[in-house]
Amino acid sequence: MANSAFGTRGIAVAPHSLAAQSALDVLREGGNAIEAMIAAAAAIAVVYPHMNSIGGDGFWVIHKPGFAPGAIDGSGRSAQLSSIDWYATQGVHDGIPFRGSMAALTVAGTVSGWGAAHKLSKEIGGRMSLKRLLSDAIYFADQGIPITDSQARTTQAKLSELKDQPGFAKTFLIKGQVPTTGSRFKQPTLAHTLSRIAHDGTDSFYRGSLADDIAADLQKLGSPLRLSDLQNHQAKLVNPLELQLGKTRLLNMTPPTQGVVSLMILGMMDALKGWQDNPEGPDFVHAQVEATKLAFKLRNQHVTDPEWMSLHASSLLNKSLLKNLAAQIDLHHAAPWGQRTDPGDTIWMGVIDGSGLCVSFIQSIYHEFGSGLVLPQTGINWQNRGCAFSLDEAHINSLKPSKKTFHTLNPAIALLADGRSMVYGTMGGEGQPQTQATLFQRIQTFGDQPQQAIERPRWLLGRTWGQSSESLKLESRFSQATFDALKLRGHDVEWLAPWDEAVGHAGILLKQTNGLLVGGFDPRSDGGVAAY
Repeated sequence: MANSAFGTRGIAVAPHSLAAQSALDVLREGGNAIEAMIAAAAAIAVVYPHMNSIGGDGFWVIHKPGFAPGAIDGSGRSAQLSSIDWYATQGVHDGIPFRGSMAALTVAGTVSGWGAAHKLSKEIGGRMSLKRLLSDAIYFADQGIPITDSQARTTQAKLSELKDQPGFAKTFLIKGQVPTTGSRFKQPTLAHTLSRIAHDGTDSFYRGSLADDIAADLQKLGSPLRLSDLQNHQAKLVNPLELQLGKTRLLNMTPPTQGVVSLMILGMMDALKGWQDNPEGPDFVHAQVEATKLAFKLRNQHVTDPEWMSLHASSLLNKSLLKNLAAQIDLHHAAPWGQRTDPGDTIWMGVIDGSGLCVSFIQSIYHEFGSGLVLPQTGINWQNRGCAFSLDEAHINSLKPSKKTFHTLNPAIALLADGRSMVYGTMGGEGQPQTQATLFQRIQTFGDQPQQAIERPRWLLGRTWGQSSESLKLESRFSQATFDALKLRGHDVEWLAPWDEAVGHAGILLKQTNGLLVGGFDPRSDGGVAAY
């Protein structure tokens, strides 16, 4: 096991080491954690393009000691043209395609989130310019970065379904071939676009000449998105969801994300007894899997665009409800499953600065490489988040014009009872709330250090990116005894590889009560922790 990283004045974690370093450089220059995260968000969009891009969505959860926590919803709505009837006229009836122009139906909101965050940073004393914060990303796109193992593997795995999408081969292949690990990868058109944003501001993505270019390309390629959809978009400042467990405060993102699921799992686990003996034992895994099933069931009934929800997400965090749900869990038998879960990928990153300002951030294009469309004038790879909409009018997440779709994304912060602050999260679609709950319990209940908590073997109920099976999957570093005990309780169990990306790219940062900063990164990713 690797040791956790330590710092005193600032710390950052990302699934790509260059993004973590970009954040740290900003901290070293006197920037705050929000400014550092903007730099990291721009950098990761360039250096980890199979997992995210500026053509995707982003969410922020922020906590400054002594102030109320805040959050930023940087997700986009569906095109005004898009509707179930419109898709029918295009010959699409059973479901929105995962790739191509029909999948590119929602506004990319992440750049607006950067803008909202930059404004917020100035309100608390931040002084760094947008030009400085985007400088690393511009350099990486223009001069190139080494291809990671993850990018090379994912490009190869998804080539057959993406190679014919407009702009994909030109952008992500090198001389028509899948790039090899360590080869140099450049995105000059994207570099120019980032330079335009740095010069003209984040609002230019939605209003101005850059927006004109984006809208023109989207329309030409067959997307239902139009300039008016971009012009109508704004990032939204919201209050994060909170769950109080004793003296511990848990923070997560509001709908349209599944942040409430992460909190529900932890609330049920808090009400349960009998699982706290072994962080890799069957009792812990079973209890949390059963809590996940109950949380997913309620999520599927209620969570979508909050403007279309019949209840406020906080009502799902009622202590009596969580206690009653926990009472339904049989610690000796698995409840029936068989529900379909959705795959997805993303990146999660965290930053804590010397003042204790905490930022938990997530940015995504949904599936690997999103829609696969790369806009010719701007080099932007557009997300396919809109394919999560249902074409069934009766579905909770049914497609409507100018509606936000359900998001798996959910960045987390925990203010622990002992005075520590914890920033944590992961990529991995529906694995996110499962892994978040696991990381929290390993720190809070079992006393792990961040790197230890991340490196312990993990599990996944259902699917995440690259998976089609709905079973309970365990990394093969779990004991055979744990596997057999879970199978005996009625779980449909199968093995994963010992260090499998399917369980996500996790990260944890802690601010200790003595002011020291501690962090861990996931060896299943190409990431790292940077601290000073």
